[in-house]
Amino acid sequence: MSNRTLAAVVLAGSFAVSAPIALAQTHAAPIAAPQQPIAAEKNPPGDIPDNQAFVAYTSPLGFSIKVPEGWARRESAGAVSFSDKYNALQVVISARPAAPTLASLKAVEIAALERSPKAVRIAGIKPVTLPAGPAFVAHYGVNSDPNPVTDKAIRLDAATYYVWKAGRLATLTVSAPAGADNADQWLLMARSFTWR
Repeated sequence: MSNRTLAAVVLAGSFAVSAPIALAQTHAAPIAAPQQPIAAEKNPPGDIPDNQAFVAYTSPLGFSIKVPEGWARRESAGAVSFSDKYNALQVVISARPAAPTLASLKAVEIAALERSPKAVRIAGIKPVTLPAGPAFVAHYGVNSDPNPVTDKAIRLDAATYYVWKAGRLATLTVSAPAGADNADQWLLMARSFTWR
């Protein structure tokens, strides 16, 4: 599988599952015009409460992760997403014969993110160590999809973790309204990810 094909598979899986950061374009759909970043909310509505309960979710895709209790779940081929208002967690599993490197992620996945029409602005990408093994995390800002009820889009902060093992790549993306204080909860979810 070529790097371009793999990038299309990863992005299509990563952002097409009803998450507010749907960035992928299908071959049949016209490419949307690039957007400008939306101004961040003054009082972002997306803080996950400090007393939020988390429950274990075991996926038939071969992993488990702790997710916020009560968030809506949606499953599709190769992916699962959880959401509550503008907060979202998504895990996509794809085939990857070799472990990604910082250079390969920048050349394929990060470059594809930057080409999306959702005004993605990469803040940084770095290696991290999770209980599931060595990984990389990219932090960025992105515009949400419009809310289906209010038709309002907002600016999101997002982090995508790339975790590889034995020919499989987990792409774990968390997002929330820009300025929301969810760093501890995001880290809890990322650190709870385990291969099965």
